Amino acid sequence: MTRAIVPWPNPILRTPALPVDDVTDPLRALWGEMVDVMEAMPGVGLAAPQIGVGLALAVVDASEARGQAVRMANPVVLHASGQFREHEEASPCLPGVSAIIRRPRAVTVRFLDERGELVERDFVGLWATSVQHQIDHLAGRMYFDRLSRVKRDMLIRKARKG
Repeated sequence: MTRAIVPWPNPILRTPALPVDDVTDPLRALWGEMVDVMEAMPGVGLAAPQIGVGLALAVVDASEARGQAVRMANPVVLHASGQFREHEEASPCLPGVSAIIRRPRAVTVRFLDERGELVERDFVGLWATSVQHQIDHLAGRMYFDRLSRVKRDMLIRKARKG
């Protein structure tokens, strides 16, 4: 069974996700479902709130070949580079629109991995953009919150017109 994407403006997309205490088999299964949803979009990342689950879980796969998804629980940015990168971002929660977002080019992130071990990992380029995008989702933020109010309002209006 593939879970459905939650459409904007569902309140779960504005609710900070709850931290995960322990990585269990049900959480590993949920990560598997999240990877399936991400691949079906297709996309380079997915946060649990996007499929209606209010837990701090995310998956990211910005590899060319695919099949290299990083599964993260409770991801936190420890360090962000001073160099920035612009990238066109979108979300399946608000289909049909996108915006250029400026984020740090590289980040160091601490998270629980699929074994339940606390790891720190560096992400660069599209990987870093996607990880930061997912961490925003886990905090109840959307990529368009990083736009000016005028640009954000225009983007949302355009999405509603469909």
